[in-house]
Amino acid sequence: MKRLLLPLLLASVSAALPACSPRLSASLTPAAQAAARQDILAVLSTQTAAWNRGDVAGFMQGYWQNDSLVFIGKSGLTYGWQPTLDNYRRSYPNPAAMGQLDFSKLQIHSLGPDAAQVIGRWHLARPAAGDLQGHFLLVMRRVAGKWVVVADHSS
Repeated sequence: MKRLLLPLLLASVSAALPACSPRLSASLTPAAQAAARQDILAVLSTQTAAWNRGDVAGFMQGYWQNDSLVFIGKSGLTYGWQPTLDNYRRSYPNPAAMGQLDFSKLQIHSLGPDAAQVIGRWHLARPAAGDLQGHFLLVMRRVAGKWVVVADHSS
């Protein structure tokens, strides 16, 4: 009996979970998938441009301006838009420290019509301070018609 209990429990939990696909959601039309992807890429492009001109506040416009925003980095968890902005300003106090940002190896996966995850690589070219690089996982949501980062795990 005990041998059957675990498989039955796992099967019932699996059946209750929604099916996840690495591709854009099948419930979205191809046009909606393409539009969501383009909108998300536009947010990332706008963020990159702001960063590369030394505008941390402009970079942060791609994030959800809410106390529930979560950023996970080497220092742990940060909740809220303002504390995240403050951390960026502390860590990157001037354009030389900020360097030039580049995102690459982007993978965008739909989590539904108004949610997506973005996986990629970031690189900061900083001739004076030394380059930095790592990977990230963003959870993005469409809030009030605009795609924003609601969770960022960067390493």
